[in-house]
Amino acid sequence: MTAPRLIGHEIYRRSTYGSWHPLRIARVSTVLDLSRALGWLPPAQYITSPRARPTALTAWHTPAYIAALQAAEKAGAVDDATRARHGLGTTSNPVFSEMFRRPATATGASILAGELLRAPGVIHSPAGGTHHGFPDRANGFCYLNDPVFAILSLRASGLRRIAYVDIDAHHCDGVEHAFQGDTDVLMISIHEERRWPFTGALADRGAGEVWNLPVPKGFNDSEMAAVRERLILPRVAAFRPEAIVLQCGADAVAEDPLSRLALSNNAHWAVVAALRAMTNRFLVLGGGGYNPWSVGRLWAGVWATLNGAEIPDRLPPAAEAVLRRLTWPGRARRDPWPEPWFTTLRDPPREGPVRDELCAGLSALEERAAIWA
Repeated sequence: MTAPRLIGHEIYRRSTYGSWHPLRIARVSTVLDLSRALGWLPPAQYITSPRARPTALTAWHTPAYIAALQAAEKAGAVDDATRARHGLGTTSNPVFSEMFRRPATATGASILAGELLRAPGVIHSPAGGTHHGFPDRANGFCYLNDPVFAILSLRASGLRRIAYVDIDAHHCDGVEHAFQGDTDVLMISIHEERRWPFTGALADRGAGEVWNLPVPKGFNDSEMAAVRERLILPRVAAFRPEAIVLQCGADAVAEDPLSRLALSNNAHWAVVAALRAMTNRFLVLGGGGYNPWSVGRLWAGVWATLNGAEIPDRLPPAAEAVLRRLTWPGRARRDPWPEPWFTTLRDPPREGPVRDELCAGLSALEERAAIWA
């Protein structure tokens, strides 16, 4: 099997959803800069992402929506009818100068990853993971649904049974919409309860292999370990997938402003390592993450985990400089940001009690699995 490959692009360095939007921060460029500063990303392991063609995008999105998205980018505006029908030009999905090219590049990476994984391999695409997009409309910062295209591309490569695991703080409503009746796609979503988009209830199962676990605020590393061992790994093992796609959104960590969860990045890396050991075809996508330091550090650590690289206790000067250059526009703070955000990748563990309400949810899903067995 070849060395892991990272798919990225410079479009993310110069592109932003707007000065007020949560995605105004640097994310993918930080992962690339940190990985290179740490010596983890030689040229042979880096792939520049292609941009998905409009015709390819109509494999799941409607032609009318793709045309509207392109027209909005070209005009720099949308009319009321387009906003109402396609969800473009809204607070969540604003008009900006790369609003078609940027998501089409992320989707091109997911399509390419599916093609490359025709042969065994490991791929990280931190720009991917836009799991809220629907066929005819943008939704939740997601103009296109690249995880759907990753699964379709894997299928086109001849792989039938695909496991999709999502540990973003928000439920993967768009991906579930695409595959909820498909018994050859396993979907597991761990997401914060009573959090937008308010889907993914414990009882929701659709007609296929759908396993949703809403978790309480304050969800900690010990609880994620319980979820990993009692839900994620058993269900993936029982499903026997030919490939695994992990959406590794970074918004479930304690410092993220758009969730109330309390994980450290160690919890994400443990899921990455455990799933990698279960397959010879593994794609890790990004997703949410709205604190520039926590998301960049987490996804750089994902890349280290996929490569078996040792994460240093203290970053070397070049990597530290990457983190010290970051800014968080519009996020005022009287006190200095925590020094470990500049000098480390690894968070301190955030362990705690495994609460009864989480155990009850896990037990309910285990009972369902026993009935299905």
